[in-house]
Amino acid sequence: MWPFVKFLILHQMTIQRNLNTYRVLTGLMILVCFSCKKLVSIPEPVDTMTTVKLFTTDSQANSAMVGVYGQLINGFDNSAIDGQSGFSCGLSTLTASSSSDELTGFYLNNDGNKLISVDPSSLALWKTAYQGIYGANAVIEGIEASTSLSLHNNVRNNLTGEAKFVRAFCYFYLVNFFGDVPLALTVDFNQTANMSRTPKAEVYAQIVKDLLDAKAKLPDDFSGSKTGERIRANKWAATALLARVYLYTGNYAEAVSQSGEVIGQTGLFQLKADLNDVFLKNSSEAIWQLQQSNKDSFRGNATPEGASFLVDISQTNVYPFVLSDELVPLFEDQDKRKKAWLTTSGKDGKIYYTPYKYKIGKINSSFQGEITEYYMALRFAEQYLIRAEARVLANQSLDLAIADLNVIRHRAGVNDLPSTLSRVEVISAVERERRLELFAEWGHRWFDLKRTGRAHDVLSVIPRKQPWSGDYQLLYPIPPVEILNNHNLIQNPGY
Repeated sequence: MWPFVKFLILHQMTIQRNLNTYRVLTGLMILVCFSCKKLVSIPEPVDTMTTVKLFTTDSQANSAMVGVYGQLINGFDNSAIDGQSGFSCGLSTLTASSSSDELTGFYLNNDGNKLISVDPSSLALWKTAYQGIYGANAVIEGIEASTSLSLHNNVRNNLTGEAKFVRAFCYFYLVNFFGDVPLALTVDFNQTANMSRTPKAEVYAQIVKDLLDAKAKLPDDFSGSKTGERIRANKWAATALLARVYLYTGNYAEAVSQSGEVIGQTGLFQLKADLNDVFLKNSSEAIWQLQQSNKDSFRGNATPEGASFLVDISQTNVYPFVLSDELVPLFEDQDKRKKAWLTTSGKDGKIYYTPYKYKIGKINSSFQGEITEYYMALRFAEQYLIRAEARVLANQSLDLAIADLNVIRHRAGVNDLPSTLSRVEVISAVERERRLELFAEWGHRWFDLKRTGRAHDVLSVIPRKQPWSGDYQLLYPIPPVEILNNHNLIQNPGY
């Protein structure tokens, strides 16, 4: 079945001209893929297992955790739809950046803020996040229930910490896309099949609990990977995500504290002086990366976002995403990020900008080629931006907040912000620096607009988003198939 799916996807890309055609065909591809009987060997599909699989050895438990990481980045059986079938292998960036003011469609009059209740992206985001949660739950429960002496305590702790980190990571994206979501903490289908939606605050409380436990259990180096690569969660990955969660939930003092802990790990993390090196595998800026397979026939050795963005738009088989006219003019001429992280292509006499953070894409990837870049999930620069914003909102020193912003600006080659800025001006500067530093990464801009209450004012006046259908679009629709299967799920208002 997979070669046929890939053929349809590639054919679809050659004929795509409008949003409805794109969504219908993409939806069909996603539904076909979700109908496959075999997803991954570990874990099993979430709607079949009701008992815990016990782990008897270190190797068996570790293989299960490796399988969870593999699913997060490579999708289904190493056959992700055009590299973007899951929330953690590119889809969060594409959907959220289109819903915000970062990406727009090359051929499209409207873009991703025109959501409908059967939107295929929502189905893929929901399904794959819960599959990640299921895999994490399977590891946690399999370890907890095992009495085998061949499953050693240090392995139990490390893998449980990794699984709880992954569960927290998945739930973070679920609540930011959908709001209230079912909080499933077991693999027992009898307990999870008809769960109602859990209030967002309770989900966040579980995220914090999981991350604190993960932080306590995980090593403070990269020894979790046999090769020492930055592809397995450690204490600092948990701490970095915890800092972000505290910022999002308004616990600003803790956001300052947690981000400061990460920033203090100068032996492990540094900002790369050359912006072209930031997204290389095992970069010193990487807190946690996902290691993609190089055996996907569409993606080759590229990362998911590289495969999406680096295409030859002069050809007819264009992938319909370019940087928006709202974003590109914000970069100052001397900003090194503009030169290193943006690239241009021409079509019909017009120049279009596309993200160039990853240097390997469809234009230069190769099947089974050498992997030089891993998919960056958490990176060091964000911690400075978190601390700067949290310092302002916690009514701490403006000078220290400005200093954090200037660390990022200095690396970008732009002038330092003056120490005379007011509190309102610093908050505005934080938004601008987050926008320029984190563009087209994991939906940061979309989530920022929503959590700061700025989404309506910013998005509702953008011409291509007219007519503005309503603020209900700030939450994605619960997939109707999920509501059909679970009568306790209630759709988000407006859909």
